[in-house]
Amino acid sequence: MSSPDSPHTAPPESAAAGCPMAIDPLVRDLAGETRRLREAGPLTRIELLGVPAWTITRHAEARRLLTDTRLVKDINQWTLWQSGEVTREWPLIGMIDAGRSMFTVDGAEHRRLRTKTAQAITPRRLEQLRPVIGQITRGLLDDLAEQGADGEPVDLKSVFALPLPMRVISVLMGVDPKLHPRLHELYKAFFSMLTPQEERLAVMDELDVIFTDMVRARTAVPADDLTSALILADEGGEPLTEDEVVGNLKAMVAAGHETTIGLILNAVRALLTHPEQLRLVLDGEVGWETVIEETLRWDTPTTHLLMRFATEDIEVGDPADGGGVISEGEGVVISYRAVGWDETQHGPDADRFDIRRPTPIRHITFGHGPHICPGAALSRLEAAIALPALFDRFPGLRLAVPPEEIVNLPVLTQNDLRSFPVLLAGR
Repeated sequence: MSSPDSPHTAPPESAAAGCPMAIDPLVRDLAGETRRLREAGPLTRIELLGVPAWTITRHAEARRLLTDTRLVKDINQWTLWQSGEVTREWPLIGMIDAGRSMFTVDGAEHRRLRTKTAQAITPRRLEQLRPVIGQITRGLLDDLAEQGADGEPVDLKSVFALPLPMRVISVLMGVDPKLHPRLHELYKAFFSMLTPQEERLAVMDELDVIFTDMVRARTAVPADDLTSALILADEGGEPLTEDEVVGNLKAMVAAGHETTIGLILNAVRALLTHPEQLRLVLDGEVGWETVIEETLRWDTPTTHLLMRFATEDIEVGDPADGGGVISEGEGVVISYRAVGWDETQHGPDADRFDIRRPTPIRHITFGHGPHICPGAALSRLEAAIALPALFDRFPGLRLAVPPEEIVNLPVLTQNDLRSFPVLLAGR
């Protein structure tokens, strides 16, 4: 099994027939890797840190498989796990076997756990968050202005895009603001491919302790937040157990803030590198909703979704067009970034950012079917408030470095940038 800095992590020039394409955990050429996945066909053999799997790269196939009950989240259906070839020492195991939550079960149990969350994240609760998001946004814009007052570059990620969703989701869940820095450190270490597995397992244990303590505190003294709502939700069956509430919260904090960071930064990068399209938005000819949806399609916050397992053989696509058979017990990844670049769904220029795209922007970046992301509406709401406020406050916003110097963190599953240096005023 390869380590992140082993020779196996170098991105290959091509994927020969029958030879798995190694997904680069250091994310050194995300655009090139996306193109290679697209060229390899709708069903492609990949290698994830030495572990083989299949990935889906086409919209139609992904949409169909995301509702196929023969693909399940249960890791015990995975042949490599059953045989012991994959163990707890594999660096990506925590993203697959993350404890019991709505993200790791299927069928009736998934519906039970998801229903409780849906009862907690209602449209009314999200609407109540709108002024809170606006207030947090204005405060962070003040912080940006203060740090960039001398005309020097300021990191849009650390000052604005990162703290915004962490604060919002913490308000939603009732997380103590004092925990924000530590939670960010823990999740950063959890996702990074440079973190030793022993340290990552310790991170998972600490997250369990933090969220268990929070759940027990809210059990004793409920409040008007999502954590309390999950604990108290008892409609439609038995209440959630403590472990189930903890599992849901851990996963939702991770997905909730990471997705929104990526959405905000990727939208800003797309607009600043396509100034003619930014002008259309600032002149009111194209709405911010269109910007958000095109960003979600073209530069997805989630690169690869790990993992589902086949409970029987499943035929995918046309063999003449790169299709094949996923055998019982094999693992399947949805490569959302490649799916977003599907020419058959989005046109021959699907690899380009274009808010004037003539075809409707119907992407599945937040998933499809029973496991569609429960926080999608919140992420869209945050971006819809943050992006216009940012450009209203700093209409001369521009990149402080060439676009190619804005690079990804070594995070295999998330489209996560190291930093995003900007200048707040124009030339």
